Amino acid sequence: MFETVTNEVTAFGPERFSSRELSRLEFGARLLDLAEDVHLPVLERCKFIAIFADMIDEFFQVRVVSLEDKVAAGVQAPSLDGLRPREQLAAIRERVLALVERQDRVVLDVLLPTLSANAMSIVHYRDLDDATKVQLAQYYEENVYPVLTPLAVDPGHPFPMISNLSLNVAVSVRDERTGDERSARVKVPSSLPRFLPVGEGRWCLLEDLIVAHLGQLFTGMTIGRADLFRVTRNADLTLEEDEADDLMVALEVELRRRRFGEALRVEIQRGMSTEFLDLLVDQLELDRSNVYVTDAPLGLHDFWSLYAMDRPDLKGEGWSPLTPKRLLDGDHVGDIFAAIRDGDILLHHPYESFTDSVEMFIAQAAQDPKVVAIKQTLYRTSGDSPIVASLIHAAERGKQVVALVELKARFDEAANIEWAKALEDAGVHVVYGIVGLKTHSKIALVLRSEGATTARYVHIGTGNYNDRTARVYEDFGLLTCDPEITRDVGELFNYLTGFARIGNYAKIVVSPLSTRSKMVELIHGQRDRGREGRIDIKVNGLTDPAII
Repeated sequence: MFETVTNEVTAFGPERFSSRELSRLEFGARLLDLAEDVHLPVLERCKFIAIFADMIDEFFQVRVVSLEDKVAAGVQAPSLDGLRPREQLAAIRERVLALVERQDRVVLDVLLPTLSANAMSIVHYRDLDDATKVQLAQYYEENVYPVLTPLAVDPGHPFPMISNLSLNVAVSVRDERTGDERSARVKVPSSLPRFLPVGEGRWCLLEDLIVAHLGQLFTGMTIGRADLFRVTRNADLTLEEDEADDLMVALEVELRRRRFGEALRVEIQRGMSTEFLDLLVDQLELDRSNVYVTDAPLGLHDFWSLYAMDRPDLKGEGWSPLTPKRLLDGDHVGDIFAAIRDGDILLHHPYESFTDSVEMFIAQAAQDPKVVAIKQTLYRTSGDSPIVASLIHAAERGKQVVALVELKARFDEAANIEWAKALEDAGVHVVYGIVGLKTHSKIALVLRSEGATTARYVHIGTGNYNDRTARVYEDFGLLTCDPEITRDVGELFNYLTGFARIGNYAKIVVSPLSTRSKMVELIHGQRDRGREGRIDIKVNGLTDPAII
């Protein structure tokens, strides 16, 4: 069926389709629309710049590398939009250049001046008065200088490994005794705050402070140029799951490699020394088309730090999610299981509280002496997850707890490894899912002894079990004790954790078994209704040819 549908899709012609990668960049353009929106508070606009910067970083680390691999393999077949891999890379560069130029202009010409007008100024070190420079010099001596490691670049010192997304200073120095000119690299430590307070409502960038004190790192040398650069590397893991004896160990090895994966992009600020840029491109084995020049500060992900500052007057109006009404009504206040027995509870986050519903569901299950077991999938969760804490607490109280931790959740692999270890140390049965697949479902099953039977309660959601993103992202969740749904979820856990064959489910739809066929069936059902038909689909992205 899939091949038939794909052939039918291809028959429509490439002009009907947009490139998957270029469509992603258009999402970046919409983020910049929000950054330019004069009706939004200035720190909200800075937040959208940070999101844009994160998106572009991830785009190169994941999307661009797949195209680079196709070019390297000599793939010439066009995608549905009619573009071949090399043509897509050229189109991507053209679009990214335009977006980065637009980002620079909104940051330099609009946001920084607006911040300054609202007592949040980013000032250059050279513009500080002498007293402030003395204070910063003391901070540098005590906190920055001990962390820095200058790395020389010459025949006796091989070109240093530049870690992924790190901010670096390229320095040229001259030995006046010998007349020799040399190059070096200094990494700007990410462990220190990038925005350094230099008075009320004023901050200086950490890299400015480092550049101003390079003479202390290279004593006896004359400092020439100092230019900032940043390297983006391949972050797509190459993991042979079926050949790995221990998936966690194999993944930890791959994560260490990822820090120094293939270089895909180098960002520089305008005016970088031609000699060092030539050296950089040569040593990183990059094509010149992968060099991106910017006027704004590099690494604008750090605008998140600006957004985190205590200036509520420069942010959007705050609000608090509501406790779902069903959990406040009747005689079952404080008893979530009684509320679920009264009927299914549909949750709409972030408008309804994740804490007062989903977290409460797991927390009460951990405390309730009648609960005998909890089973849950974990894809992405927060650094101090209350849900993980509840699972650990439940295991310590002697309940049987099973956690399916998806170790391959992109960019959360390291965090999930740590959670998996903590859960295992507490006695939780931890499994890592199905070889060759990512377990993306968000399901939790609670088994509770009620008289002569063991009752099942289930949460099924579209969003991660992450209390932080649940305050921002829009998602739905369902709390239910419906016999067919709870049985289905129980069977699904048996498949995910053991050797059970994937079941015939009464109500739930499970990938990769039936999601596509069910969606196509629903679409055809609305098609057959003619003008009465209606289709509403909300997804993060749509690339499946059969669904299209």
